Amino acid sequence: MAFDAETFKFETPQFDPRFPHQNQSKHCAQAYVDYHKCVNVKGEEFEPCKIFFKTFTSLCPVDWVEKWDDQRDVGRFPIKLD
Repeated sequence: MAFDAETFKFETPQFDPRFPHQNQSKHCAQAYVDYHKCVNVKGEEFEPCKIFFKTFTSLCPVDWVEKWDDQRDVGRFPIKLD
């Protein structure tokens, strides 16, 4: 993904009342799962799916996402996404 410094807009994830406390680990994981479930049903261009994508890419450590992606690739992700 290319970075354009002139048009870049920094946004943080919106408040989610399911995760009201400072520790956002569960919010990160849930947004990752919600994104992949949404994409499986509606496709990547569906606007609400993009909100989940922005949320998990903002909150989740890259190492976690890479690990989860690897688990999905080999069919060992612990949550059904379809």
